[in-house]
Amino acid sequence: MCAVTEEVLWSPARQWVRNQLPATTLLCRVGSGQATYHRFDPRLKQHQITYGKRMIMDKHQPDAVGGWLSGREIRQREYFGGTVTTLNLLAHTCCHEFAHLLQHVSGQRYRGSVHNQHFYRILDELHASGGAEAARRHLAIQAEKAGLSVPDDPIEAPDTRQLIANWTIGDAVSFGAGKRELEGRIIRVNRKTCTVEGTGRSRGLRYRVPLVLLRALAD
Repeated sequence: MCAVTEEVLWSPARQWVRNQLPATTLLCRVGSGQATYHRFDPRLKQHQITYGKRMIMDKHQPDAVGGWLSGREIRQREYFGGTVTTLNLLAHTCCHEFAHLLQHVSGQRYRGSVHNQHFYRILDELHASGGAEAARRHLAIQAEKAGLSVPDDPIEAPDTRQLIANWTIGDAVSFGAGKRELEGRIIRVNRKTCTVEGTGRSRGLRYRVPLVLLRALAD
């Protein structure tokens, strides 16, 4: 994924980015956890994109896919024809994070407004221009050369009715990952989310959590 980002996405955009801020560089890395993100270090003039190992593992697991924004974006915005596969998810993740880079360079990333209309205009263009398809092809080729399996079989959307049936008021749950993992109890089951009242360090707060992101906690 790092090679795809650098060779397919960064290479044609590099000069434009450097026209906005000379000597800008890109560092792609693989993190040990789930966190996948873009950030910019102004001191080094360096964009940094991190792909989490656990994110990559999740996107190989059909039951875990629903918890990721990338899957919802593919279906709702009909990227790759609206078909969710592991290959499409990973290629789209490269495009998603690179769109954040371009969004930052364009000055359209704001505190509290990250996935805004400017971001999706950039992401739509990456797909419409063929950049996403090029990333997908390159990822498939590199995986094959390395002897890695990146499935391209369609992953069906989760059955919302079954997800709702998994939860009831009073259930102890967790959501998030790593340092951002939170705990609470369900106080309302909605059509696509549950309202969770925080416990522990989240006591006093309420969250609306997508059904697919909830995990049961033992009482």
